[in-house]
Amino acid sequence: MKIDILTLFPEMFNGPLNSSILKKAQEKGIITINYINIRDFTTDRHHQADDKPYGGGAGMVMKVEPVINAYEAIPKNNSFTIMLSPQGRKFNQKFARELSRKEHLIFICGHYEGIDERVRQLIVDEEISIGDYVLTGGEIAAMVVIDAVARLVPGVLGDEVSAEEESFSDQLLEYPHYTRPRNFRGLEVPEVLLSGNHKKIDLWRKKQSLLNTFFRRRDLLKIRGLTKEEKILLWQGFFELAMLIDEIPERSE
Repeated sequence: MKIDILTLFPEMFNGPLNSSILKKAQEKGIITINYINIRDFTTDRHHQADDKPYGGGAGMVMKVEPVINAYEAIPKNNSFTIMLSPQGRKFNQKFARELSRKEHLIFICGHYEGIDERVRQLIVDEEISIGDYVLTGGEIAAMVVIDAVARLVPGVLGDEVSAEEESFSDQLLEYPHYTRPRNFRGLEVPEVLLSGNHKKIDLWRKKQSLLNTFFRRRDLLKIRGLTKEEKILLWQGFFELAMLIDEIPERSE
């Protein structure tokens, strides 16, 4: 996958996109990330990329010419252009998987009071919002989207099962994880995970995933729905929780 980022502040991306898994993916050539400084495509000697808005009002607006000039300088092949905007489609794991199938993503990061509307009209395929709040600019939002999308590109994680089992991959939250030691300050690793019975482990993990989602993000279940088998697993989980509650001694008033 090729990723091009149009921004006024390319230095913001140096740490997050050049560390850990994304760094390894770039070293392997699975992903290529280029940073395009919009100021390099301005035409005045001060490299001014913003101006006062027509009609008046507070703040400045990013100019259309340098953004379009920067965009047109990028070699394109099956390209998909994204503008980060609070007005955009809400970003989620399903959307990330859609974008992970693209060959070339171009991100446009806004700043100030926004970008001249003609940028959206001329070159944007999709506007994306990462949440109902306002950030200083589109750079941080672009980092979030790129990280979520890139790790779904085949070969990036190394183990494709990891991506399939993560939270939201099946519109469910992930099950709890444990590693050594078996006992830490009285907290034990669940016995089923030590059993070596992979069928029981898979059922336990699915049950915990359903319980986590029910108690923490029930809204996801209302959208996703449950199969008959999943409902049975969830009821089993409720019963097991009720049994644990019965084991707690009663306290006198």
